Amino acid sequence: MKDVKVLGPGCKRCQTTAELVQAEADRLGVPVRIDKVTDYAAIAGYGIVSTPGVVVDGKVVHAGGLPKTEDIARWLVA
Repeated sequence: MKDVKVLGPGCKRCQTTAELVQAEADRLGVPVRIDKVTDYAAIAGYGIVSTPGVVVDGKVVHAGGLPKTEDIARWLVA
């Protein structure tokens, strides 16, 4: 199971990012647990200054703007 964290204040882009990750995981048949991190201190702890940020299995893979579907697929199968 992939552990995915979506970092951000809970804005529309952050919600959409979580939905995109879940949809791609479902399409690929990859089980995921998605946590939404909204605490600014926790987000800063990952070095993220532009949200949404995405962390997969403890590694920051994305920051700022909506991620592309092909990038999400690559993160989930790596």
